[in-house]
Amino acid sequence: MDSLTQFALGAAVSAACLGSKTGPRKAALIGGVIATLPDLDVLIPFETRIDQYVYHRGWSHSFFIHVLATPVIGEVLVRCFNSLKDQRALVWVTVFLCLTTHALLDAMNAYGARIFWPFHPDPVGTGSVFIIDPVFTVPLLAAVVWALASGKWSKGLRRFLAGSLAFSAGYLVWGLAVQAHIHERGNAIFAAKGLDVKNVKTVVTPFNTLLWRVIGQAEGQYHNLYVSLFDGDEDAVVYSHAYDASLVSCVADDPEYHKMLWFSDGFVRTDLIDGRIVASDYRLGLSPTYIFRFAIADYADGAARKITPEPIVPSISNAGTEFGWLGTRMSGQPMIRASEQELVKQTNANQVSGC
Repeated sequence: MDSLTQFALGAAVSAACLGSKTGPRKAALIGGVIATLPDLDVLIPFETRIDQYVYHRGWSHSFFIHVLATPVIGEVLVRCFNSLKDQRALVWVTVFLCLTTHALLDAMNAYGARIFWPFHPDPVGTGSVFIIDPVFTVPLLAAVVWALASGKWSKGLRRFLAGSLAFSAGYLVWGLAVQAHIHERGNAIFAAKGLDVKNVKTVVTPFNTLLWRVIGQAEGQYHNLYVSLFDGDEDAVVYSHAYDASLVSCVADDPEYHKMLWFSDGFVRTDLIDGRIVASDYRLGLSPTYIFRFAIADYADGAARKITPEPIVPSISNAGTEFGWLGTRMSGQPMIRASEQELVKQTNANQVSGC
């Protein structure tokens, strides 16, 4: 999740656990700082930008590392704050919760987190909550603002903290339940349209849990299906994108390309853009505005030359149109995604002869 949400979650957890011992303001600040620690892995000097993309949310998000880090951070707090000297067990529990709730929340994004590293090195990501979701964040932020503004612990603050944490936890459960329901509907729609899909992933669209994207992989192509909780399935529109097998063959032995395949569970598309082969993780973002896409090779005269991966910043020139489409589809009203329809045409037209 975004840094503000992670700070708010850690601060709310810590204020609820330690607020009565050390004061709500100090407890909230302690928790907020601890909850930001896992994301300091962005300061690690990775070799390439693709390494930075696939190894972020790595060992620093592992529950096993959190077990090891808890007594170290806990002892620092016990020794630094007189009000916590006799609260060692409670402090350790609070530290562990601030760290693990951060990782668990990240594991509920499509990007995922390596929460079981090193025993299970692959990232875990449900895709049931978007990286920024105001419905999840605002109640926690309101509770934290109250805690930071309070000089003394009160029953009212305790109830509000407990209520905000309960609401946000319930919202995550809601997201998982809706995702399972939409996933089942998506599979049924694919079957009804005669599409033989083998690997289906359902991920939430930006800023909500009402509209979902169901991605179905098939032989030589993949299909995007947008399903709202309020939709009638008879109006479903499927956007089919052909794989360019010849272009894939140009980067088949590129280790950077294989890192992306591993991280995305195979949900990578390749495109020829301005003479460069571009690989995109098409789980993240809305086609064609992918959040993580990298130029990995130059292509000319039927030959590819490997280059140092270069990130491509997604364009937001059509943001107003996309937000309009998003709002319409969230409410269950049918509307064609013009940008994705255009991408289908471009994909089918830009075929190459291979390498």
